[in-house]
Amino acid sequence: MSSFGTPTSASVPDPVVRTGQGDVRLTREEFVRRLAERFYDPAFDDVRAEIDRIVEVAWNGYDEYRKSPRTRPAGPEFSDPAFELPIEWLEARERIRRAEQQHADPESSRRILIVNGAARHDQTCPGEMSKSYRLAQLAREEVERAVDFECDFLDLAMLTAEYGRQILPCKACVSTAMPLCHWPCSCYPNHAMGQVNDWMNDIYPRWVAAHGVMIVSPVYWYQAPSVLKLMIDRLVCADGGNPDPTTTRGKNPQLAKRIELDGWPYPRHLAGRAFAVFVHGDAAGADILRRSLTDWLLDMELVQAGGSATLDRYIGYYEPYATSHDALDRDEAASKELRNVARALIEAVRLRHADRFVDPDRDLTWPRPK
Repeated sequence: MSSFGTPTSASVPDPVVRTGQGDVRLTREEFVRRLAERFYDPAFDDVRAEIDRIVEVAWNGYDEYRKSPRTRPAGPEFSDPAFELPIEWLEARERIRRAEQQHADPESSRRILIVNGAARHDQTCPGEMSKSYRLAQLAREEVERAVDFECDFLDLAMLTAEYGRQILPCKACVSTAMPLCHWPCSCYPNHAMGQVNDWMNDIYPRWVAAHGVMIVSPVYWYQAPSVLKLMIDRLVCADGGNPDPTTTRGKNPQLAKRIELDGWPYPRHLAGRAFAVFVHGDAAGADILRRSLTDWLLDMELVQAGGSATLDRYIGYYEPYATSHDALDRDEAASKELRNVARALIEAVRLRHADRFVDPDRDLTWPRPK
């Protein structure tokens, strides 16, 4: 029996791990061709010999699949203390633990994480900031003027604007079995595949340290902008993720399936934090995204900061894109509503800190936690 939960059925046989999507291994020639594209600039021509040596080392790492070339024994806090875990994962875990301590400290300032979900940035191809950025700054002003509050501003437009800044896609380990999805995510970095510079190990502690989270986002084609969706998908490990990768011997799907069937508690690692959402659009879909974000946050057992804390609005409805910032300038009501959403979140965090926030379902146990 797994130590994590109550067995669902002791008679359930081991499930079959389904495979068959085909071999993805590259030839050396194709690997070199793809890596060489990073050195297309003629300025690299004078150092081709050095680049060839680097390419050879990179090919060797890929060929031998050195995903995590630096590891150490997990230690006594894990089910298998001798199992080798990636040092980078252990460091990310330690940062999350420090964030948990900060979050739990009753003497520390209340912390609000404001997320700008737009991809547009004035230092990239659009040449202009997003309206979401401007609106998020209004929320930031409200947090920074509140007594004993501090603001952490997460601008996801950095994914399009900063060199090397990326959130790599979720591999959907959770769909194989929940215990295979580790908290924090252990899929990255993958040095063998060149899948590095993943921003999520910086982002996880920021969510953990927050007492409240506010998302300000536009709607793109009835959906969340890709920069926001990448973060959402990679936060799945906060919703039931396995904090002990030694139980699955790293990424062993058969073991993970058995553990889930033996009983899994689906720990909500971000539960209890308050949230607010402000979504805007110019023609359609703002209500759809507002509901989707709200449902997602509720599923992770965050707490909505009151009835006025989630809102969608149209700014410059069916007007030209070229004058959309002018439309925001004129729409004073939208700016005031955004500030009210932020104020509702601040008040909810303040009340929760004083243990005066009415949360009638906080002690309920749900029969189907997934």
